[in-house]
Amino acid sequence: MKRVLGFIDSTSLWTGKVVQWLCVILILVLSYEVTMRYVFNAPTVWVMQTAMMIGGAIITLGWCFVQQQKSHVRVDLFYGRLSSKRQALVNVLGSLVFFFPFVGILTYRSFTQFLYSVAMSEKMPETAWYPPVYPIKLVIFVGFLLFLLQGCAQFVRDVQALRKGQPDA
Repeated sequence: MKRVLGFIDSTSLWTGKVVQWLCVILILVLSYEVTMRYVFNAPTVWVMQTAMMIGGAIITLGWCFVQQQKSHVRVDLFYGRLSSKRQALVNVLGSLVFFFPFVGILTYRSFTQFLYSVAMSEKMPETAWYPPVYPIKLVIFVGFLLFLLQGCAQFVRDVQALRKGQPDA
């Protein structure tokens, strides 16, 4: 079990590094557009959609990293005062009631939307260059899947903490 949890964690950490570079790429793409538009008076057709796709990839792929780092925002009125075992109980119940149903449905729906996009050869009609939609829908599906896997790893650790008082990994 430790190896599986370690693999999921390392995948989330690697994904976090990819997201860091996507942020740099997004800055470069937007800087290019600003330069072309305001310095050379030659705005581009492709930058807005490209920036939206990169931004969507940053958000969806970043979820698993943030989950692995336990950095999601939470409203902490009582949780911080609980023992680690009771925190694990709150996490297990929250995962069963909220996380798994919500993220599970979103993962499934993102996969079906990806398949639909491929089958229809869907294009983005908002610009003149009509980029295909399926690559970003695939990234969204992968982001949800990685988020779900990292949630499973956290769930296992919380169950271990409930059983033994401390998680194994």
